[in-house]
Amino acid sequence: MSLYDHCVRLHRLNPETPLPNDGKPYPDDHMHHRRVKGSRDRRRQGVAAAAILDAFFARPDATPQELTSAFHDVDVPIHRNDHITAAALRAGRERAQETGRWLVRHSPDQCSTIIGLALLAADCDEQDLELIQHIGLLSDTFGPLAADALKRRRGGGEALLWLANRTAGWGRVYVVEALCQVGGRQARPWLLRQALDGDFLNGYYVGAVARAADVHEAITASSPDDELIDHTGRLLQVMAANSGMGMTWNGYHAIRRVLEAHVAHLAHQQPNRNRYITAAYIADRLLKGDPDLPNLPPAHQARLLDRYLTILRSDRWSSMARTDLDSSDEFSAWFLKNIAARLHLLS
Repeated sequence: MSLYDHCVRLHRLNPETPLPNDGKPYPDDHMHHRRVKGSRDRRRQGVAAAAILDAFFARPDATPQELTSAFHDVDVPIHRNDHITAAALRAGRERAQETGRWLVRHSPDQCSTIIGLALLAADCDEQDLELIQHIGLLSDTFGPLAADALKRRRGGGEALLWLANRTAGWGRVYVVEALCQVGGRQARPWLLRQALDGDFLNGYYVGAVARAADVHEAITASSPDDELIDHTGRLLQVMAANSGMGMTWNGYHAIRRVLEAHVAHLAHQQPNRNRYITAAYIADRLLKGDPDLPNLPPAHQARLLDRYLTILRSDRWSSMARTDLDSSDEFSAWFLKNIAARLHLLS
């Protein structure tokens, strides 16, 4: 079975969600017990694969089937690679496209399927959109190249939006980052409400989402919906603990406006477990304080902290939390012992 047929079969069973376990195991996993390590010199990565392509394209009568098992003993980068792209350009557009399409659609081997996708990523033909977005469903392996290939094509923003709804983990990182670059107004509602799915990897692209979706404008507009408010809360929570991954509060120019708007809307929302936990994480970050936080002086941090704590300590929110935060649950027990205790909540 080709990798493409494998992912399409799984997609039919899960049409609106990411593939279970990102589509693994792949049909050819038994052929890949030994993974070839890439060169430590990043400038050399992809050189051997490009040499195989050059030798193949030098023979006018060579057929794509010959490449099916040609890359088992060399490093095959899963990201855009200058050497492989150059080999595609040397081959000529028609030959590279024909080979790339055949490998993505028919190869039963993940290494040559990656090469096929890399050949398509070197071009911008719109007729390959569906082929690319479907192989991108196997996002852990094919997400980086699929995202790169789609953002180069007219209509790629719509295809990326389709794919973003059906990816998770590392693959989602590359797809959402690409969507932030080319999605435009069509992608903004999704970026404002669904981009952050709760995975810790959200930290890598939270800043791109905040900028591309103009979160500061959406949350300060009149009457934002609950989904937008909740997603903004998650964005603030991710940034609050995002050191070493991506944008933090220190790097977010609109942090004061967004916090003020979020806490104002939070006061009028119906309390639930997720909103309580998100607000507590934000309050905990404000409690720790940062005298050098740009755009959020210490006096503003103190006032915002008081507003969040007033909500969290209210009878309505406290009653919900005592019911829904069961100390027998591992996360709840940790949350109550650490975050809630530090904020003197539910005591």
